[in-house]
Amino acid sequence: MTELAPPSQDAMAVVRAQNLGLTFSTNDGDVIALSDVNLTINKGEFVSFIGPSGCGKTTFLRTIADLEQPTSGTLTVNGTTPSDARLNRAYGYVFQAPALYPWRTIAQNVALPLEIMGLADKAERIARTLELVNLTGFENKYPWQLSGGMQQRASIARALSFDADLLLMDEPFGALDEIVRDHLNSELLKLWARTRKTIAFVTHSIPEAVYLSTKIVVMSPRPGRVTDIIESDLPAERPLDIRETPEFLRLAARVRDGLRAGHSYEE
Repeated sequence: MTELAPPSQDAMAVVRAQNLGLTFSTNDGDVIALSDVNLTINKGEFVSFIGPSGCGKTTFLRTIADLEQPTSGTLTVNGTTPSDARLNRAYGYVFQAPALYPWRTIAQNVALPLEIMGLADKAERIARTLELVNLTGFENKYPWQLSGGMQQRASIARALSFDADLLLMDEPFGALDEIVRDHLNSELLKLWARTRKTIAFVTHSIPEAVYLSTKIVVMSPRPGRVTDIIESDLPAERPLDIRETPEFLRLAARVRDGLRAGHSYEE
């Protein structure tokens, strides 16, 4: 099996955060969600973010998507501001729940961003992205006629439909049972291998983070900090039983150690 090569020094940075901080103002005072985050995500990487609830994983993803604005430091997406990247359709976003419109067919749900953006060749784009997520033949079904896993695959197809280079995924499989989750993890790796999109993926699962990623970012409890950045040396081809290998268990142990170390921060 082929080893995953580490990113070259001149690899293009898709996301770059430098001393990034974000503080929310509430009626009960300020809440520091992110503090002094420094991170680079290079083109073609699969980067997972893992940490306890409330550590800022989703908040960081939302700053990339220009859904939240940092209060300190800098953040660039494809070398520009997140707001410019959003206007340039630089990313697709997959939420925790599929968020499909029940009155629209699967094809119509996938077509929604294409309609909003006024893009041509909608039928071709829909067919291509549904084929990528193995939903060919389900174009005319409604969300309620599909299983939870199939609905989430439709949500991924919608995020891919306008061919953005960056895919932001906020714990998309967290609500699914373990068997379906394992299947979708395998399918997502195949999708990544075919498209080589840059993927930023939020998860609470150590095995999921290790199985999917070329790089794992471990975060501390609030205020969210990066406590460890782990480069994976697992092979590109990853059958599910790779999770029983010494190499996999070694990486999982390092992630677990990073999570424990993060809890030593004073809140």
